[in-house]
Amino acid sequence: MTEAGDTEANVTIDYAEVMRRLPHRYPFLLVDKAEAFVPGTSVTGIKNVTHNEPFFPGHFPIDPVMPGVLIVEAMAQTGALLMSKTMDVAVADKVIMFMSIDGVRFRKPARPGDQLHMNVMVTRARGDAYKFRGETFIDGKLAAEAEFMAMVVTVDQPAS
Repeated sequence: MTEAGDTEANVTIDYAEVMRRLPHRYPFLLVDKAEAFVPGTSVTGIKNVTHNEPFFPGHFPIDPVMPGVLIVEAMAQTGALLMSKTMDVAVADKVIMFMSIDGVRFRKPARPGDQLHMNVMVTRARGDAYKFRGETFIDGKLAAEAEFMAMVVTVDQPAS
């Protein structure tokens, strides 16, 4: 559902909605906001990479680089955000779990001051499982790409 005046091309998911839709929290929440949300089709997640990230002191102190696996996780969280908003998943008793990943390629390192634009597109959806293609861009240049799957899972005993 879109707000009055919004079109599918300009629907933004702000930080407050990201916090409502994803169960991740600092230091593992890797999506600050999203834009260009098209239900069941695509979304672009945004991650502002700052020098305060908890991994930079160890990766690497003399030349800080965001670990590639965290870029992939950020794409997966963007896909989960797309699924959550499309399917209106209640995070109180459900989580969206990463199932598989294929074809990962890293092309450009992410450093403090960079902004990741994670374009995530649905390539297949079947029930509660979605397959995605993700591409992360930094300054308009392809930095990482992957294909991955995620599925909605009911939480039997929510942690308190």
